[in-house]
Amino acid sequence: MSQIAVVYWSGTGHTQAMAEAVAKACGAQLFTAEEFSADQVAKYDAIAFGCPAMGAEVLEESEFRPMFDACKPHLQGKKIALFGSYGWGDGEWMRNWEEDCISAGATLACGSVICQDDPDDSALAECEALGKALQ
Repeated sequence: MSQIAVVYWSGTGHTQAMAEAVAKACGAQLFTAEEFSADQVAKYDAIAFGCPAMGAEVLEESEFRPMFDACKPHLQGKKIALFGSYGWGDGEWMRNWEEDCISAGATLACGSVICQDDPDDSALAECEALGKALQ
């Protein structure tokens, strides 16, 4: 069985709900951005990263972005998936994040999951499918 981590940052609880759905679907270990570090990347066969869009459609900059930037050099060939919520915009932060991951050599296991505000049943089902794609 694959070792899977789900690493997220959430300010309102929306992305946390998504992270919990991903982790439940694949039996992953759940971490906040503060609890996860680059030296843990090698322990996992796959990692799902979750972060909402902040400000001008960017990743959260005080906790999540520094953690993710530290992990990025270790993602070469790693199976990952991305998810997050947003309040406005069109998902630009996710497209930029996907490009960043591909440039780092990561393998996207499936399409990213985004939802506006609180995840509804459809978004949670997509999160479960994302989790299963990491297995």
